[in-house]
Amino acid sequence: MELILIVVLLLLSHILIRATFAVFGIGEPKNLPPGPTRLPIIGNLHLLGNKPNRSLVKLAETHGPIMSLKLGHITTIVISSSTAAKEVLQKQDLAFSARHIPDAVTARNHAQHAVVWLPVGTEWRIIRRILNTNIFSNNSLEAKQHLRSQKVEELIAYCRKTSLSNDYVDIGRAAFRTSLNLLSNTIFSKDLVDPNEDSGKEFKDVIKNIAEDVAKPNVVDFFPVLKKIDPQGIRRKVDRHFGKVLEIFDELIQERLRNGTSNEGDVLDVCLKFIQQNTNDFNQTHMKSLFLDLFAAGTDTTSNTLEWAMAEILSNLHTMIKAKEELNEVIGKGKIVKEEDVLRLPYLSCIVKETLRLHPPVPLLISRKVIKQVNLNGYTIPENSQVLVNAWAIGRDPTVWSDSLKFKPERFLDSELDFRGGDFNLIPFGAGRRMCPGLPLAIRMIPMMLGSLLNNFDWKLDPKIQQEGLDMSEKFGITLSMANPLCVAPVPLNN
Repeated sequence: MELILIVVLLLLSHILIRATFAVFGIGEPKNLPPGPTRLPIIGNLHLLGNKPNRSLVKLAETHGPIMSLKLGHITTIVISSSTAAKEVLQKQDLAFSARHIPDAVTARNHAQHAVVWLPVGTEWRIIRRILNTNIFSNNSLEAKQHLRSQKVEELIAYCRKTSLSNDYVDIGRAAFRTSLNLLSNTIFSKDLVDPNEDSGKEFKDVIKNIAEDVAKPNVVDFFPVLKKIDPQGIRRKVDRHFGKVLEIFDELIQERLRNGTSNEGDVLDVCLKFIQQNTNDFNQTHMKSLFLDLFAAGTDTTSNTLEWAMAEILSNLHTMIKAKEELNEVIGKGKIVKEEDVLRLPYLSCIVKETLRLHPPVPLLISRKVIKQVNLNGYTIPENSQVLVNAWAIGRDPTVWSDSLKFKPERFLDSELDFRGGDFNLIPFGAGRRMCPGLPLAIRMIPMMLGSLLNNFDWKLDPKIQQEGLDMSEKFGITLSMANPLCVAPVPLNN
């Protein structure tokens, strides 16, 4: 018993000494970016709060657009300006191209095979090539245009059915279901949930649970010495979620192997063919990790953006009127917006841009990691530092944007500024080699869904909410969602 006690005390002393050294930067270079004073053990963790995107803006006002924090054991560099972001994401992209991997996504060795987390190398390049040439290329997207139109039509049909019962539509949930079925048809040529009902609940819930659990603050990410213990059980929970999804994928893959290729020539066909031709570089484990990433990243981001856009429009009546007028003049009231229509709807495109400026889907982007010590604007960034780019702060920078906190789509009408990675004042999808590969699909789906909802219905808030004003507060996670779901009553138009 005494021996066990001595071992425990020695272990705790070792952890305490390491934590003290880490927090006070003993062994770190002296030329770090400025940052707030660190506390023993926790460093600056107490300064983050439950909305780090906002608290980091306040800290940057004091310490500058390149700021260093100590989050537990982890040296963290926060980028809060477009100029600094350009340096990290473009000029020195390779030096900052590795990922800081949350402990949760190491469940089932997912991070070792997933394109989001893999280091830039052979495996990463192969998977990105599959994404860029077979899933998100212009040719591939054009070939699936009918499918996206069908999913938007199903969304409108669901809203119309809801209107008949004088009920409310949960915009985020309906958009999530639409996005999920679009992806499942693109990958597997079948719906995984019923588009007209709240069915397929387990699959929807597990995808939601993955996003929520990975986003939870995890003590292991700040004190890696606790990795084996997993004190909050987050990795164990994510392991169970991954297991459920991978089991569904296994069934669909085996069904395809038994029945042969699909009529649609979907992503599963492409991947299975690639595996047959390149067995050493890409296997079924890579393929399932890719599918998991597509569902996890492609559902919440799209549905959250649509929900924010609708909330902003409902809070700004003149925007609603102007958008409806444009839709009526260009395509006619009560019609579904097609992809070819979007280029003729500049104000609708401006609404999407303004939504992404104020509400970027991933407010701190996906964190980077510095593999080797690097110089950034005269500061020394130590090896293994975590790097966070605050896209939320950059989109609201008052030195760049006039009336930076106001929703004003008109600001983009005479502007060439875009969010495809070339303009660092607007980087909701990131930039550089690790830019979100799903951007080409997102910028097709969001305007179609939003325009079709506006062009087919009037939307009414609950009278109490209408009187008190819509709650625009946010819930921080890997993605940025509304704290309270947007539920609105669709009213069919009188044509």
